Amino acid sequence: MPHERFMRAALRLALKGAGLTSPNPAVGAVLVKDGRVISMGYHRKAGLPHAEVEALNALREDVSGATLYVTLEPCCHWGRTPPCTDAVVNAGIGKVVVGARDPNPRVAGKGIRALKAAGVEVISGVLEAECREINAAYVKYITMKAPLVTLKLASSLDGRIAAPDGESRWITGSVSRAFVHRLRTLADAVMVGSATVLKDDPLLTVRSVKGKNPRRVVLDSSFRIPLDAKVLKRNDADKGPPIVFTTAAASGAKVKKAVKAGVHVIKVPAAKEGVDIRKVLNELGKLEVTSLLVEGGGRVAASFLKAKAVDRLILFLSPVFLGGDAVPSIGPLELKALKASPRLKRLSTRSMGDDILIEGSFS
Repeated sequence: MPHERFMRAALRLALKGAGLTSPNPAVGAVLVKDGRVISMGYHRKAGLPHAEVEALNALREDVSGATLYVTLEPCCHWGRTPPCTDAVVNAGIGKVVVGARDPNPRVAGKGIRALKAAGVEVISGVLEAECREINAAYVKYITMKAPLVTLKLASSLDGRIAAPDGESRWITGSVSRAFVHRLRTLADAVMVGSATVLKDDPLLTVRSVKGKNPRRVVLDSSFRIPLDAKVLKRNDADKGPPIVFTTAAASGAKVKKAVKAGVHVIKVPAAKEGVDIRKVLNELGKLEVTSLLVEGGGRVAASFLKAKAVDRLILFLSPVFLGGDAVPSIGPLELKALKASPRLKRLSTRSMGDDILIEGSFS
């Protein structure tokens, strides 16, 4: 169908802004006249013009009789930029095809109603599922004030992340590792536990692909990691200062030194697993972190699963066996019965070099 054809073009444009627009959604817009595309645009970054305005600004011919295809309902309020509904009406566009409604209470159907009130014909719900999917993190952030959580695991075929002596570089191949760097640049923040920092001293930056660095987050209930850890060092590509979530057990003097060095230290309630995971996610939401990539280790993975705080799983399986004396990818879950085990839905698999990538969600 023509509507779906042009909406798919708008979706491809929206994906160009993936990982760059947070806390705003990624949106694409296409202007069509007499069955041909006459202009297009996408939202590039929060604070810059929205997709509809980008498409209008790029226009080089008369817009009368044109139809606007946009992946998300146009905004109708002042924020960092003016209302897109005003721009659409003022341009004289008579028809708008919308992919998904905006869950933001400031919009949530009001944008569509504003267009209709101005005499604009509106068709909504075209490729709605696909249009919502590209903004899954935005939808959760807007509706729950917490980030979408993706748990990334990389293990042997028997579920081990390190040899008995602790060696883990590299279980997976170069193709999988490059893919992880792509995941990082799409996420607002990436997280590990203190044990991973103490053992591997990771950078958690984006290196194998072009893109921004996510905010780096460490869970450390007693603030064990050294202040010269690589993960705490800022560079120009970082989206924000590194964050350490700790508890009242942390040394006050060390916390002060960390803050003075530019580290964002947040104290949260302690929990059996170290820190209160739900409180951590709430605090990240306050910082406008809409998407979080949890990279490990096994104790952190278990903490998130036990808290039912994981939305999606990305699992890389390497074609090796490490044996029962090796380090497991997930710590104890303390399950009372098999039916209580976390269960994935909508599974998909594909090859990733010599590895296998399994993806799924928990909802």
